[in-house]
Amino acid sequence: MDAVAEDPPSKTADGITEGSHQGFEVGQRVQSIDKGPNKIGTIKYIGPVEGYQGIWAGVDWDDGDGRHNGTVNGVLYFDADGEKSASFVRLHSLSKGVTFLEALFRRYRGNTTKEEQDEMYVLSASQKRVAIEHVGVNKMQEKLMHLENLFHVSLEYAGVSEPGPVHEIHGILPKLEELDLRGNLLPDWQAVGLICEELPALQFLDLSYSRIRISSDSLPIFYNLRTLVLNNCGITWKQVERLKKSLPVLEELHLVGNRLRTIEVKTHLGALFHHQVCLFKDLIP
Repeated sequence: MDAVAEDPPSKTADGITEGSHQGFEVGQRVQSIDKGPNKIGTIKYIGPVEGYQGIWAGVDWDDGDGRHNGTVNGVLYFDADGEKSASFVRLHSLSKGVTFLEALFRRYRGNTTKEEQDEMYVLSASQKRVAIEHVGVNKMQEKLMHLENLFHVSLEYAGVSEPGPVHEIHGILPKLEELDLRGNLLPDWQAVGLICEELPALQFLDLSYSRIRISSDSLPIFYNLRTLVLNNCGITWKQVERLKKSLPVLEELHLVGNRLRTIEVKTHLGALFHHQVCLFKDLIP
């Protein structure tokens, strides 16, 4: 059975269990190892599937590209967001992600890939590889070795699932002003806060294409954050309102593609967001 593309058959729910296995648990954000880092989703079931050996994970994929809605052959294993957004996969085909600093070092200090190396050459008329001269390439590589001088960091789809040793972040990125964390696996706003609290110069944060829980009223405060991008995060206006005390100086809030059906701008919200420019596109009437 293909890990993502095929539906395992099932007739009854007897013996089906939910829980954790091999470090995975229901509700966890994951990446597909087989399909690449852009294939991310949420585990909604872990357990056996009748007719097949071993333990399976039922994953609801963010891109909606699955095989079913959590019900297979009349048996409800879990509720998926879409009619065909879910599939069953083996646990070994999923990645739990890495810490913020692990992703940073991989992206900015890792060895170049074969594809990147190939881009450094062209073929001459005699079909010999000739190195391309990149103006300033050595200077740029040297700069990336000194992360403390970076003002902008991009870690889109880097598998960031937890802050890691947060006390080390400030010393490594003391000047960081812009952080791109699109398409990562951070579970909730508290985890985001642990990272950002160590980045006092941070003014721009992009968390698009994430599924970050905003469920608590006791949220970290971002004292210098002026632009927050939450496009395609599946959030509601109620969750947006919970953020108001966390963002005292926010000027721009981007909420494109969240299919917000109800927007209630209350008086106290307007007062707290008095400088804010909310960008709403693709709203459903």
